Amino acid sequence: MSDRVPEEQIHRSVLLDECMRFLNPQPGGIYVDGTLGLGGHSKEILARSGPDSRVIAFEWDETALSRSTERLRAYADRLQLVRRNFAELATGLDELGVREIDGLLIDIGLSSLQLDMGERGFSFQRDEILDMRMDNRSTTSAQDILAKCSEKELADIFYYYGEERQARPIAAAICESRVQKKIESTKQLVSIVAHAVPKRFHPKKIHVATKVFQALRIAVNTELENLAKILDDGVRFLKPGARFCVISFHSLEDRIVKRKFKNNEELEVLTTKPVVPSAKEVAENPRSRSARLRVAQKKNS
Repeated sequence: MSDRVPEEQIHRSVLLDECMRFLNPQPGGIYVDGTLGLGGHSKEILARSGPDSRVIAFEWDETALSRSTERLRAYADRLQLVRRNFAELATGLDELGVREIDGLLIDIGLSSLQLDMGERGFSFQRDEILDMRMDNRSTTSAQDILAKCSEKELADIFYYYGEERQARPIAAAICESRVQKKIESTKQLVSIVAHAVPKRFHPKKIHVATKVFQALRIAVNTELENLAKILDDGVRFLKPGARFCVISFHSLEDRIVKRKFKNNEELEVLTTKPVVPSAKEVAENPRSRSARLRVAQKKNS
């Protein structure tokens, strides 16, 4: 018997109503979902925008793409799927001959699929292989980084991508451990981190390995570089008045979004402060608690 949790039970699109209010899908519009995942945001755009609208959805995770294709089968005639990371938005839209869009949405958090069903080491709640690649065509995994990076390189990854204050002792412990045995599983890494960080410095609200796992995932998937690229490239495709919605989940991402929106003279920022989930949403979906939505609108030329 399979113990896999049905997708409809685990998948909740974060800040769904808030995103739709800002995006305001209209009949005949062309909208881009840069992070399809299991398709929750795309489905809502398609449902709200009418039978002559169109959604172009980008997704680089092969498993997510396959499952969302099935979930969105009813909208197949109005949905175009692109197996690319959102950083390749310009290439993908150019290939489709699309020059202007009526709205752009990206949700840059991990999906329920990756956390609960991916078996790629994104979560430390189970013992899994340390992979962390969102795109299995990529050549660098979390194992590779842990095996090949120098102690200083590892410390920098943990400090800058995870904002981990114990980055140096953790990096030293990893380098010492890998001499004895290759670090291949989440259980191994959790144990190394837990022993490297003195008990008095273990955080009270999160697991001691949380920031290390975040940092590794960001490094493996070049997430911050990809985010910066779509924030630059996406704007040129927006029609005047079209909106760009970005959901982020930690301060590194949010600062990049805030700065890019503020410094782009083509954009008018609509959210002076990020929109956060309601208490009701957090109660129903605890994973939404750190979500932050920022929105900007393309100015009329």
